[in-house]
Amino acid sequence: MKVINSSGKRKTAIARANIRKGKGRVRINGVPLEIYGPELARLKITEPLAIAGPKAEKLDIDVSVAGGGFMGQAEACRTAVARAIVQFLEDRELEAAYKQYDRSLMVSDPRRKLPKKPLGRGARKRRQKSYR
Repeated sequence: MKVINSSGKRKTAIARANIRKGKGRVRINGVPLEIYGPELARLKITEPLAIAGPKAEKLDIDVSVAGGGFMGQAEACRTAVARAIVQFLEDRELEAAYKQYDRSLMVSDPRRKLPKKPLGRGARKRRQKSYR
């Protein structure tokens, strides 16, 4: 039985997807996609499945995701799912379709938070200077 493992990252969220032949079930941390979290996050995760269409209907996908907030987790999940589907089906046309729709479906987002600097509360904010 063919099983593919893939991963996706966004900010501090890391998702790992396992994909195999099955009945078309998608689970995130053991929760079915139909009842998972906020609707906006659910819609993000279903994007790669919608683009793949009937090709991905008979695939069982289990995703485990940790770290970050709910939207970071959703975007990490969609990257992991898209990579897993392309790897499982070995379909270059589908990969091109994903990249044309949104490059972050196949490539993890490398952006990270800017580190805090001295004399300020954050990365950019500084204490005000007085010249009088």
